[in-house]
Amino acid sequence: MFFDMAVERKICQLGDLIQLQRGHDLTRSEMEQGNYPIAGSNGIIGYHKDFTTNGPGITIGRSGNIGNVFFYKNDFWAHNTTLYVKSFDNCDPKFIYYLLKTLNFRGHNSGSAVPSLNRNYLHPIEVSVPKKRSDQEEIAQILSSLDNKIELNLQMNETLEKMAQELFNELNSKESKVNLSNLIDLNPRVSLKKGEEAKYLGMAEVPEKGMSIREFIYREFTSGTKFELHDILLARITPCLENGKTAFVDFLEENEVGFGSTEFIVMRAKQGISPYFVYTLARNSRFREYAIQSMTGTSGRQRVQTDRLNHFEIGDISEDEMITFNETVKPLFDRIKTNSDENRGLAQIRDSLLPRLMSGKIEIN
Repeated sequence: MFFDMAVERKICQLGDLIQLQRGHDLTRSEMEQGNYPIAGSNGIIGYHKDFTTNGPGITIGRSGNIGNVFFYKNDFWAHNTTLYVKSFDNCDPKFIYYLLKTLNFRGHNSGSAVPSLNRNYLHPIEVSVPKKRSDQEEIAQILSSLDNKIELNLQMNETLEKMAQELFNELNSKESKVNLSNLIDLNPRVSLKKGEEAKYLGMAEVPEKGMSIREFIYREFTSGTKFELHDILLARITPCLENGKTAFVDFLEENEVGFGSTEFIVMRAKQGISPYFVYTLARNSRFREYAIQSMTGTSGRQRVQTDRLNHFEIGDISEDEMITFNETVKPLFDRIKTNSDENRGLAQIRDSLLPRLMSGKIEIN
């Protein structure tokens, strides 16, 4: 409940609340499969048999992708590309997580060629926080309730996609095969005039898991990959492809054209083919491995050979089987879209409340 009575606050330095520590070295060759997430500058980068930090904990991107803040409920390995909170001084960890998300760490970049954060530059940052831990916990609870609903929707979407993927696998298990080019057009021609304003999608907004994009912007078209409603966008460059970046275009209207990164491959269902079939194919592990194996170029800038994808073999599916597949999975994808739309609304509410609650412009009881 919101009310007018002010919460007692104090102004202090960030170092009075938490102590930050540089993460620990761990090379790819040293990683041994386990249950503990490895927290990198942009989130989880793998799993390891050991951990460095007890949960709950927080990391901040230290090198490369600086300033990204992540909360870990359980024990984890804090990678050397992060700073992690070594200790909390009588303050709520979840509150600190939300507080850190309001700070502009990019303004404290201490690197030159490679962006970097130094903990000694962050500890003196001045912040205003509630004196009572109970008030901090209430603020965190309000924001967490929104994040928890978002996470619940994401888990439901993951389950729905797995159901669709199982149906795809059953359909694709036939001995009789056809080439991908029989069912799908790659990078079909689309018209969009230069200077025309249209919806633009950057690679950063394409999910590594799930079908729904984070957000789009409007931009004047100069160049880029063009696409239409129900197209599938597949990242063609390393490491985006390996990381899973794939999207289903459900944010355009009929006959509307959007555009985005030149590093997309557009996959479009041919007449009589379900676009959901194309999406589940794009998420299929065997197809993705085939695409990865086709990559050429210098290390770090390898790209998929689009022509090679046309030769990927898919089960020879009858018209009736495709219709049945589409009718079965469409309700699943409709629900995924509903959940994703709700998540965007919840995120907007959270992001609107976050700075106001943290600054005290909105008080809590």
